[in-house]
Amino acid sequence: MRIRRIVLGAVVVVVGLPLAVVLIAVVWISALDRTNGRIVSSNDAREYLLHVPDSYDPTTPAPLVISMHAGATWPAHQKSLSRWNRIADENGFIVVYPSGTPQLFNVARIWHTFDRGAGLERDVRFVSELIDTLRSAYNIDPARIYADGMSNGGGMAFVLSCALSDRIAAVGMVAPAQSLPLDWCSATRPVPMIAFHGTADTMVPYDGGRFGDPLNPVKPVFPAVRDFVASWAERNRCVSGPRESPVAPDVTRREHADCAEGASVVLYTVSGGGHTWPGGQPLPEWRVGPNSDSIDATSEMWAFFREHPLREDQHR
Repeated sequence: MRIRRIVLGAVVVVVGLPLAVVLIAVVWISALDRTNGRIVSSNDAREYLLHVPDSYDPTTPAPLVISMHAGATWPAHQKSLSRWNRIADENGFIVVYPSGTPQLFNVARIWHTFDRGAGLERDVRFVSELIDTLRSAYNIDPARIYADGMSNGGGMAFVLSCALSDRIAAVGMVAPAQSLPLDWCSATRPVPMIAFHGTADTMVPYDGGRFGDPLNPVKPVFPAVRDFVASWAERNRCVSGPRESPVAPDVTRREHADCAEGASVVLYTVSGGGHTWPGGQPLPEWRVGPNSDSIDATSEMWAFFREHPLREDQHR
């Protein structure tokens, strides 16, 4: 019931519809929820949207990017929001958009990052088995498998950095809805991380606090962004920084460097930015706050990923 309440509120947040017309929108959303792959995981049918660039060469190992949607959205929404396909075509890697657990007439999809139970375990198992499935079909470089996500999907990227630290080389997070404590993570490998967050994000407040949507009855508490990033830097045993530098009039880069195994931690703060993907497809500003094109989060993420493959002795 708690997860169902989260989903109902999240539908209003992300899709921008009043509750009275959510059911009317089901058919419309289902038409947009395009996937092209399915596997059975934990006895459930789980879906994903796969993009393989035309330049893919089966004789050459290709990187894989796993990009996870926000709560109450779907893989095609994440594809359009992040514009990962464009970067994949330009750089010759494969990108997959997995689908979270279906809720609300199989329309809304979520990642179980608000609890530590069986739902979260099933989501992790699904992603791990999805990696196995894609590796059996394509020549994927096991040292260059990356995960990223928006909001609830960003929280799931944190989970994967812990639960699959021997498979995920680095992670990216945009406005991550991350409420699990850092000490929940028992992984010992330092995992490189890049994050983007707007100071005017009312859904996941930059300075921390409860989920900011008044229509959602469930109010998870999020840490302050800089505290969360600093904790990650401590996890990675970084000894330098943070060092700050402006990259645009409204964007500041904050880096924790000299980390164990080169696992740097980077935060881009967008002054006045909302609960949005910088440089991505604009979302309704009246609902999620201002969008910014001062930085392309996807391009920056890919540049970061390329610098952080797994060592040969780290992956399986």
